[in-house]
Amino acid sequence: MILRGQIVDVLNKRIFKGEITVKEGRIVSVEESYHDEENYIIPGFVDAHIHIESSMLVPSMFAPLAVTHGTVATVSDPHEIANVMGVAGVHFMIENGKKVPFKFNFGAPSCVPATTFESAGAIIDSEVIKTMMAHPEIKYLAEMMNYPGVLFDDPEVLKKIAWAKHFDKPVDGHAPGVLGDDISKYIAAGISTDHECFTYEEGLEKLQKGMKILIREGSAAKNFEALIDLLPKHYENMMFCSDDKHPDDLIEGHINQLCARAVAKGIDVFKVLQVACVNPVKHYNLDVGLLQIGDPADLVVVEDLKDFKPLKTFISGKLVSENGKSLIPEVPFDIINNFNCSKKAVDDFKIKPTSDQIRVIEALDGQLVTQEILAQAKIRGDNLISDTKSDILKMTVVNRYNDSKPAMAFIKNFGLREGAIASSVGHDSHNIIAVGADDASICKAVNLLIENQGGICAVSDAFKQVVPLPVAGIMSDQDGETIGKQYAQLTRIAKQMGSKLHAPYMTLSFMALLVIPELKLSDQGLFNGKTFKFTPLQVS
Repeated sequence: MILRGQIVDVLNKRIFKGEITVKEGRIVSVEESYHDEENYIIPGFVDAHIHIESSMLVPSMFAPLAVTHGTVATVSDPHEIANVMGVAGVHFMIENGKKVPFKFNFGAPSCVPATTFESAGAIIDSEVIKTMMAHPEIKYLAEMMNYPGVLFDDPEVLKKIAWAKHFDKPVDGHAPGVLGDDISKYIAAGISTDHECFTYEEGLEKLQKGMKILIREGSAAKNFEALIDLLPKHYENMMFCSDDKHPDDLIEGHINQLCARAVAKGIDVFKVLQVACVNPVKHYNLDVGLLQIGDPADLVVVEDLKDFKPLKTFISGKLVSENGKSLIPEVPFDIINNFNCSKKAVDDFKIKPTSDQIRVIEALDGQLVTQEILAQAKIRGDNLISDTKSDILKMTVVNRYNDSKPAMAFIKNFGLREGAIASSVGHDSHNIIAVGADDASICKAVNLLIENQGGICAVSDAFKQVVPLPVAGIMSDQDGETIGKQYAQLTRIAKQMGSKLHAPYMTLSFMALLVIPELKLSDQGLFNGKTFKFTPLQVS
């Protein structure tokens, strides 16, 4: 196979008209030549940190969408399914990914469960990490979310990091807002990246101290604008990632969108492509080509270096996408799950008043962090209820692994005027999480997900609509286009019910993520992410 175009040699910072000869999936020659082709040939894009599960698609269904945007590889943390299914879940992701021509690079989840303050479906300890890190298909130790464990020298945490070092594999970080001496100690432990920076100053300090910083632009957390001005000077130590990408957003674009936005800001295209294509390959030692002789032919033909619209995507010399259409066929796979709770009654969601003041989780649009605010409780009889006029709604997290009393809290900024929304995608343990205008709607939504053994839904007095997620309760068995449209429809319904959040279901999924400050809810109670302790809902 011979490809002709304007070849973008990112490593040597040059663009020239030429042709690339590919044999048996590898580049055997790159030569200058004169021809009429005006399109550009660039290395394939790499998402440097993503939870494939967040797309609600199994890997073999994720790939057909990703390749249409020029993505050829991901650095994939199977943390979500591991919290549900353990090592069996990681094995499922690896084997399913092998069924299609796409380069998934999975890590060993370092925090399963993410904390001891929530109920998960599995435990992965340091001995399991040792076994996983010895496996050649495990490329790195995935994000060390338990940064307090690092800072306070938790022996189990340090053993996990030590095994990654033993096998000479990178350790990914997760340290939102951690600065000063604390971040210095965190880095000294051997942690090399962070994708959680949400201010320029935070990113700069971590870069100056030797970390590689990932600019994250996902469906919920959007840090591109805050961090992009770091790129021109620090491009050698930065990467692009999405972290969590819901299916409707993945249909629209991927890393190619970030390249277009960066170039539109006047940033040098070679620096942008180094961040998007080269740095992940180098840092994680990936078997992904960079348009050099001997490399796998992982490349994209794009219309221009402005919009980066892919015309063709090749992985190991195989054409996998052309003119926005995937050429990757669907493949069969078995469904695995772990859902073991019974339906709830409306009274299970009552909160007996002991005070007229409550702590409220304030959700922030486009952020994973939240704030703690105090508010006047709305009381009806012997029950604290939602206050739709003040947009302070009742929230629950229900243990899906066994029967227990639902945990309750209140949350602001979801905006629902009626009904409820719920999801069994609830980072990190993926218990059922719901927000609603009244107890009956919350109960109805929770039970709908229990009936379906996982999913996302919206309910009201007049209707109920659900997108089932039968694979571990967090992924669909349908193709990306189908699930993307269904998810987009549910998002529209949530907004019709009053939500003003850009991605209400994605934001909802992070309201149980205890390792991101400030206030979150686990199935065991309201939790302060700054003090790393439970805190009472009602203020005495």
